[in-house]
Amino acid sequence: MIEGKKVPSVIFKTRVRDESLGGENPFRWQDVHSDEIFKGKRVVVFALPGAFTPTCSSTHLPGYEKFYDEIKANGVDEVYCLSVNDAFVMHQWEKHQGANKVKLIPDGNAEFTRKMGMLVRKENLGFGERSWRYSMVVNDRVVEKIFIEPGFSDDCPDDPFEVSDADTMLKYLKEKRK
Repeated sequence: MIEGKKVPSVIFKTRVRDESLGGENPFRWQDVHSDEIFKGKRVVVFALPGAFTPTCSSTHLPGYEKFYDEIKANGVDEVYCLSVNDAFVMHQWEKHQGANKVKLIPDGNAEFTRKMGMLVRKENLGFGERSWRYSMVVNDRVVEKIFIEPGFSDDCPDDPFEVSDADTMLKYLKEKRK
């Protein structure tokens, strides 16, 4: 399926703190190319439908934040959370969640998600187009392992959360190290 293939080459539109700007809004736009995230590194990415949504906020992101150090200790350079949300929403969600380990990636135009083949239409929930929930290990831009939640389709009424969690990822990483 997706394993063994390269991740898409895209530009993520992000906002970063720049103290030299001073004032009430010390942030500037920064384009981050996917190579900056994936090239020459082994990273974990977990994608979710949206910031501030129930499962994403109560379990998915907190789980990876909790097990961040243990995940990194198992041969991972960095852990990223990706969502089809803009940089402003992702920044506020990061603050609200107190996430200070996992790095959040805004895929505001859904370009990465679309090219991964993981974009779904969630009009039934009023969400528009969103990422399907999944997690993956990417080794130097190549998908080593991917965990895709069951039921992947545009009309899936549910939001399954069975295999993209931090526990499943950590179990895989530990087994891989043996």
